[in-house]
Amino acid sequence: MKKTMYRAVLIAIMASLFIINVHLAASEMDDRIESTAKESYVFKTYLQGDDIKINSKDGAVTLTGTVAEETRKSLAQETVASIPGVKSVDNKLEVKDADPAVYSNAWLITKVKAALLFNRNVSAVKTEVLAEDGIVTLRGEAISKAQKDLATEYAKDIEGVRDVKNEMTVVTPATRPDEKMMGKKMDTTMKPGEKTMGQKMGDAVDDTVEYIDDASITAMVKTTLMYHRSTSALNTTVKTQEGVVNLSGKAANAAEKDLATKLASDVRGVKIVVNNMEIGSTK
Repeated sequence: MKKTMYRAVLIAIMASLFIINVHLAASEMDDRIESTAKESYVFKTYLQGDDIKINSKDGAVTLTGTVAEETRKSLAQETVASIPGVKSVDNKLEVKDADPAVYSNAWLITKVKAALLFNRNVSAVKTEVLAEDGIVTLRGEAISKAQKDLATEYAKDIEGVRDVKNEMTVVTPATRPDEKMMGKKMDTTMKPGEKTMGQKMGDAVDDTVEYIDDASITAMVKTTLMYHRSTSALNTTVKTQEGVVNLSGKAANAAEKDLATKLASDVRGVKIVVNNMEIGSTK
């Protein structure tokens, strides 16, 4: 009888300890998720001016607070969703101002700025974007003609943009990019191992930039692909490990697949893009 009671007490104690350990582990994981999100490159760089509260419970994250634009709301969600341990994201963030009407001047400006925002070579901060009846005007400074041309190509690929007037001033740097790249358009073919225009221009820059976490890279790549008209309809899954981006899903043809690789390659922090997308119908 005593042995039976002893065993029962021992089992109860062990069960209690197990439950306590599980709760502690879950609590530690939630704390890690919340701190990781707050310390991520995206939150510290692009969302620092927004009032975002992050609450994680057993891996289920709830976002509350306010952001300036709809694009920031989705960026916050994509970043948090890419953090290891996150099971779901309930995005309750509110946008301060009403979203501009689709294809309006304000809408186009927002989309073009978002497309330029994560590119490792085109400074969205130093680039002024104007829009009038689908015509986008870019002003500011570029370090080379190649960089200026790249900004034009990025802006042209935004849905609703009819034409781009690039009035950016080229400021001659100490060293210029390969002359062969000058004025080259964003074509749709890519040789194995070939670097994109953005990668060639950004190699020296990336040596000095701050560390960018994988969750932020994943979010920035997803957002970039979503805002470009050529890749917005693609069913693409993005995963990042130590700066290496893996793309999977479907592309309608080889040109779409190559373009997805190029756009992802030019995002800040991306070291390599491994594109495993299948070619076939995207419907």
